[in-house]
Amino acid sequence: MSRILVIESSARQQGSVSRQLTQDFIARWQTAHPADDIQVRDLAIDQVPHLDADLLGGWMKPADQQSESEKAALALSNLLTEELLAADVLVMAAPMYNFAIPSTLKSWLDHVLRAGVTFKYTETGPQGLLTGKRAYILTARGGIYAGSPVDHQEPYLRQAMSFIGIHDVTFIHAEGLNMGAEFQEKGLAAAKSQLAKVA
Repeated sequence: MSRILVIESSARQQGSVSRQLTQDFIARWQTAHPADDIQVRDLAIDQVPHLDADLLGGWMKPADQQSESEKAALALSNLLTEELLAADVLVMAAPMYNFAIPSTLKSWLDHVLRAGVTFKYTETGPQGLLTGKRAYILTARGGIYAGSPVDHQEPYLRQAMSFIGIHDVTFIHAEGLNMGAEFQEKGLAAAKSQLAKVA
């Protein structure tokens, strides 16, 4: 049995293409792997605070020197990190907001990219500690950006995953969603065709 961690980050609960892709992925995965455990964390409902002084204090101070707010920030970071550590497969839904990822997803990453836990520094540079995991990243984009200089999603997320040791990363882009019915239909069809192959 494998554990699947799904991260939702769309601000919309209704009419969200990234959520539609996630539900499609989950349905296909459950059909192919009925014994697997799937956990969904919705960052729009349970928002993760931005990295702040409390979180830094929780990471860096000895337990007996932490304030209550620092302890609470550390506890949340520990919970999010433990979920990621326990997962065999990570699925991230990442709609494109202003050429990048939602701030909620960035906050989640800030909580789980942790020195000594998900990566470590060595004499030859940082080394990821989450080897053997796979990641699927489902994006929804109003325009067509894949491979272009203004695609700041895929390069950033590939780097973030590589940094913690996840090198098996598959991107599934639904593009052209705001460019008219024809482009929207093609973009969704292309994404769902990819989903059918990987899930």
